[in-house]
Amino acid sequence: QVQLVQSGGGLVQAGGSLRLSCAASARTFTMYPVGWFRQAPGKEREFVAALSWSGRATDYAGPVKGRFTISRDDAKKTVFLQLNSLKPEDTAVYYCAVGTVRGSAYYTPLVRDEYSYWGQGTQVSVSS
Repeated sequence: QVQLVQSGGGLVQAGGSLRLSCAASARTFTMYPVGWFRQAPGKEREFVAALSWSGRATDYAGPVKGRFTISRDDAKKTVFLQLNSLKPEDTAVYYCAVGTVRGSAYYTPLVRDEYSYWGQGTQVSVSS
């Protein structure tokens, strides 16, 4: 069992930056890929970014590529999402998640069903 506690988020103007953090309760977190999803009002939860357990591979959704960066600090059992050049359409509740299977060193799960543990969510609001 892995518990994930998120922090960061808030209200920012368009063009601004935020950093989201997600702290895990168990050391086993370091053995699995991690990801971030987001859910805007009235929409389905969608993939944002993923990072393999090895740190060797990342994957990003098209709308955030080049603006967001996922990273992990295994010593601190924490995964981060750096959000730069924010746009109003980035407004959503953001969720971190831990993958269900370890996979290869380059495995970056892209869909919700490939994740087992989820953070509580944190609101990101971008004003125009």
